[in-house]
Amino acid sequence: MTLLQVMPDDDPGRVLLRTRDHDRITEVLGACSVAFGRWPLRGAITPDTSPEEVLARYRAEVDELCAREGLNLVDVARLHPQESPEWEERAAEARSTFLEEHRHTEDEVRFFAHGTGCFYLRLDGRVHAVVCEAGDLLSVPAGTRHWFDMGPRPEFAAIRFFENEDGWVGDFTGDPIARRFPRLDALLAPEGAT
Repeated sequence: MTLLQVMPDDDPGRVLLRTRDHDRITEVLGACSVAFGRWPLRGAITPDTSPEEVLARYRAEVDELCAREGLNLVDVARLHPQESPEWEERAAEARSTFLEEHRHTEDEVRFFAHGTGCFYLRLDGRVHAVVCEAGDLLSVPAGTRHWFDMGPRPEFAAIRFFENEDGWVGDFTGDPIARRFPRLDALLAPEGAT
């Protein structure tokens, strides 16, 4: 289930809000100009499910969103765990790339068709950690400082939407803020677990 945890950007140990309530998440993010919604899931995604098949399942929603928001390019980013040293290295490299604070010149729009990932949005003196799960659609406004954690063993398939080909390229801020905040696995750990 989706999770939102809000913390002051200068005090990651202090939780201002922690909720799994969809309406509350939508309200809090909407107040920060971040759009959050849900699409119905259209079948399981396996390592054998092609990106073309993922897009075909959600074609109606994808076409409607692209037309409404002026999005021109769509692809599928995915990682499924594999038992090989090469996969472990690739997954660790992919994770570390986006664990640093960055921003984009266009809105970052993602639909999770499978799995989990966490967007950390730095907004108005707070960090909003949004743990997205299958069915979640998130649209982060251009220029928003953020980072993304796919977890220590990434497993997700996300449809990505862009206005331009280089829309996914991050402008890294150089601020080490992300290193101070709990990672995805810590956010999902049961209360009191270490």
